[in-house]
Amino acid sequence: MSAAITEGPVRTRERFEFTANAPVEVAWPLFGAEGERAWAPDWYPRFIWPATATDEEGMVFTVDRADLTAVWVNTVFDQAAGRIQYVSVIPDVVVTVITLSLKETGPSTHVEVIYERTALAATAGEAVNQLAAGDRVAGPQWCRQINHHLAALTKIKRQFDIS
Repeated sequence: MSAAITEGPVRTRERFEFTANAPVEVAWPLFGAEGERAWAPDWYPRFIWPATATDEEGMVFTVDRADLTAVWVNTVFDQAAGRIQYVSVIPDVVVTVITLSLKETGPSTHVEVIYERTALAATAGEAVNQLAAGDRVAGPQWCRQINHHLAALTKIKRQFDIS
């Protein structure tokens, strides 16, 4: 009798980094679920806890993409350590762990993002690989969108002489 050979679930790990053109105290809020709305098109989290849109450790929210709903939990939101982490689950498809590290580098902030994805079913392997392909090229897009938003903030501050 031979045992069936089974492979483990598809698992990916992608990493990118970029520089946000602002000090960490300005850049930090942009990486919360609520703060991301300012720079990420099509990002519409629905907060479950807390019910109001508040970025904090332990927050739970959902995000709809196409016909699927992902449940997100913020597992780390530690500004002193410069670390944010989210766990996102699309039932029967994928678990995603996103870890962000922010470090001030003079007037800018160095941002490292790691996406780790695990398929929850053998049939989800291709979907996870497609998500990972998007993760591999997300760095320049995040950089462009965040820095565009930061430049607009700077312009508004200058226009109204806000410190």
